[in-house]
Amino acid sequence: MFKSFEEMQAAGKQNFEAYVASANAFNKGFQTLATEAAEYTKKSFEDTVALTEKVVASKSVEKAVELQQAHATKAYEGFMAQATKMNQFYLDAAKDAYKPLEAEMEKFAPKATK
Repeated sequence: MFKSFEEMQAAGKQNFEAYVASANAFNKGFQTLATEAAEYTKKSFEDTVALTEKVVASKSVEKAVELQQAHATKAYEGFMAQATKMNQFYLDAAKDAYKPLEAEMEKFAPKATK
């Protein structure tokens, strides 16, 4: 496998560098996820506060129920869109974290025979 100590040392260095690049990509992806989650939570809270103010100010029970139903529909649609968006962030983070390791892993994969 290795012909000399220098080759083994170089391979170890390459593996370590790939691991560090992978960890950095993974960390960056999760920072993006955390930022996105915090922004979504803040917006959701602000929307709920605005709804509460409108419901309290409404002149009838029917209007209050109408406002709540509209908010529930909007919140559900927003949540589903956000879940899809977050799923894509997870996939992108995983792909980016895997890229640096892929080349190193291929070096040790058995070669296919014809």
